[in-house]
Amino acid sequence: MTYSVIPPYILRNIIDHCSGAPQESARRTLTHVQQLMAEHNHKAASAITAQPGTVLRAIYDAENTQNLPGTLIRDEGQPGNGDVAAEEAWNYLGITYDFYWQIFKRNSLDNKGLKLDGTVHYGKEYQNAFWNGQQMVFGDGDGEIFNRFTIALDVVAHELTHGVTENEAGLVYFQQSGALNESMSDVFGSLVKQFHLQQSADQADWLIGEGLLAAGIKGRGLRSMSAPGTAYDDPKLGKDPQPADMDHYIETRDDNGGVHLNSGIPNRAFYLAAKALGGFAWELAGHAWYDTLCDKTLPQDADFSTFARFTVEHGGKRFNRSVAEAIQSAWQQVGVK
Repeated sequence: MTYSVIPPYILRNIIDHCSGAPQESARRTLTHVQQLMAEHNHKAASAITAQPGTVLRAIYDAENTQNLPGTLIRDEGQPGNGDVAAEEAWNYLGITYDFYWQIFKRNSLDNKGLKLDGTVHYGKEYQNAFWNGQQMVFGDGDGEIFNRFTIALDVVAHELTHGVTENEAGLVYFQQSGALNESMSDVFGSLVKQFHLQQSADQADWLIGEGLLAAGIKGRGLRSMSAPGTAYDDPKLGKDPQPADMDHYIETRDDNGGVHLNSGIPNRAFYLAAKALGGFAWELAGHAWYDTLCDKTLPQDADFSTFARFTVEHGGKRFNRSVAEAIQSAWQQVGVK
């Protein structure tokens, strides 16, 4: 399964409301994303695996082609070549690995030391980044609507977390379970950024993709976890369509049944739980969500209500009743019973 950070509806808006290079870039990107989603990638296990607590990375350069992985430009233990995108990808793969190891004692995405490969400069003005089950891939953006896709740590961590979810809960990428799959990536993507910046739940911006939108685009990022539906409002992108509660849940066949849309609801539940619990969001709420992700009794087609129940149970089991009650209250506030 391939997971891309820019959902199809944003690319369609660009095609409908732009002309020239951005429109062409969006059209090429959307066609490619649709092809990717139809493909089933088979994971090839790397012969080399990381020792627990020590990241293994490699960065490749696609040189504006769509050939993967591209030319190897940096392996673990080697110096960088000064390429900004390659440096960002390298650093952010490492920061994401460190977060999972230091907070959850998880040895890479598969917990078996999977080597983290990333390819930069993918395609021509490619308006997306994706995890294809084997590696990270980053486009350069078109410079008018999107900046380079290595610019945002939380976007890199978001995509890598799809690898964690694949290896643990295997949440089916459709309707509510698919929205939970997307939400897990937003939750842990945001937590990686907060961990790196050592920000408390009160200090964090709770945005996904801050810095990704080019100058002149009216927006703060791709999504807001604290206020879904408010991340952007721009003639080229349209208005952020995410609902913040079940009263505004979107029934659609598009976007795999609304996986990037309805993820705003569990995103906000996590934000509300983290804010209520205070301190660093990864310490209490983050552990409850991670324990749920790793619970082999969680159904792969879990809906919001089922997932919510698991987070409440794990919050109580790992911590105490007051943590469980704060989590339960957060879900109730977004209308998940």
